[in-house]
Amino acid sequence: MSLDTSSPLAFWSDAISRTFLVEDRYKIFLQGFANTMLITVGALLLGVFIGVSVAIVRVYVYQAQPQPFWASFRNLLRSGRFFWLRHMLLKAMDALAEFYLTLFRGTPVVVQLMIWSFVILTTTNPILVAIIGFGVNSGAYVAEIARAGIMAVDKGQTEAGRSLGLSAWTTMRIIVLPQALKNVLPALGNEFISLLKETSIVGYIAIVDLTKAAGLVRARTFDAFFPLICVALVYLFLVLLLSAVQKRLERRMRESDRK
Repeated sequence: MSLDTSSPLAFWSDAISRTFLVEDRYKIFLQGFANTMLITVGALLLGVFIGVSVAIVRVYVYQAQPQPFWASFRNLLRSGRFFWLRHMLLKAMDALAEFYLTLFRGTPVVVQLMIWSFVILTTTNPILVAIIGFGVNSGAYVAEIARAGIMAVDKGQTEAGRSLGLSAWTTMRIIVLPQALKNVLPALGNEFISLLKETSIVGYIAIVDLTKAAGLVRARTFDAFFPLICVALVYLFLVLLLSAVQKRLERRMRESDRK
């Protein structure tokens, strides 16, 4: 079909019609947008949960300063006290957390996603697979962000909480974590934005996201320019929106600090 390139209005009108209106192709983009947001939000929640949990474990192990395995085992044999098993357990937890961080930060997320889909969770809903895959990967990065934020909180805050009779977990939950959140909010916001853009690879496991939707429409219209430009603008709008929300939260937290 020939286009009337002499009229810009006719050109853009025809491009919009072929991309969105013919055969109700806008529904493909709506489905892709919904899947993108569902995967992003679900993966973020899972990643934050995993990341904060791993960060707390690593900080606790660092503060407890457990003895090496064989030293703890020798003390157990000499004293017969099971107190020394705590040292072994802490070292094992720290080693497991270190292995998790190394594995998921050291391999490409697209490879991890395909392993989850085609090897481990072969019969699971692809959307859930994507949430798990991105969430576990994001958790490795959130763990280091959260650990840095917790370590930045003055140790006296923890000591003050414990001196008031609070448990270690209560002190971490109501005193340390809220202050750590202020320290890591910019980094968490950047991780959320990166996660949103990373979801564009879910087409590898046959999920229709925004990028895949553009590819499906491109295959029908034989026009790559307009569908891809539209998707790029949607991603840009979402990133700008998230950045604005992040800046507003940071500003409100700074104002609360001044009060």
